[in-house]
Amino acid sequence: MEARLSSLRGALKEAERLNKALKVGRAPVLLIDILQALEDSGLANHFTVVGTHALYAYEMAAGVRIEQAAMATLDVDLLWDARKKVQFLSDMAKLDDSVLSVLQRADRTFVRKEGQNESAINNTGFEVDFLRRMQEGDDPHPFRFSDDEDDIWPVQAMRASVLTSAPKFECVVVSSTGRMAKMRTVSPQTFVEFKYWLAEKAEARDPIKRRRDQRQAGIVQKLLEERLL
Repeated sequence: MEARLSSLRGALKEAERLNKALKVGRAPVLLIDILQALEDSGLANHFTVVGTHALYAYEMAAGVRIEQAAMATLDVDLLWDARKKVQFLSDMAKLDDSVLSVLQRADRTFVRKEGQNESAINNTGFEVDFLRRMQEGDDPHPFRFSDDEDDIWPVQAMRASVLTSAPKFECVVVSSTGRMAKMRTVSPQTFVEFKYWLAEKAEARDPIKRRRDQRQAGIVQKLLEERLL
């Protein structure tokens, strides 16, 4: 068993070396570290990447490079699936740790953002925002991920129920260093529809964000039309 594990680790290192040499990916290193920390903790299935960072999965799957201007952001949005709250609580009990502590495995400087209990921020200003659907049925609300007083409270987001129930899309994303992690996000079609809604119908949406939403929706729509996704 140990020999097999050693062989697998060696194969992984070689794959990472080739990824870096061939410039296979360009996802932020911190994003990879966060995704891997969630995977290693057994919590990955409870969270879906939504928003701008989903573009890294789509471009990897399509074998293209999306224009960098459309990818620029200093936060990643993670949607918690409230439908699986019983399993989540069970997994958290096994983990015996907080979600914030899991993020700190990726970057020890992460702390809960003052005044925004749904967000964690590191010392460079990168944020991880945790979202959830608007309360339905017996959804717990308000809800903190663990008993740790410093842990995260996911915030209710408009139309997040659409993303929660949407078909999922999985793809291995690669950083510029060659490191890899599996990203779970929403289907490209769902992304397009949601981004167009944000651009055209969401209330009090910043005009700059509306234009970015429109651009991102158009990019992914084109990939779908060209049958690259």
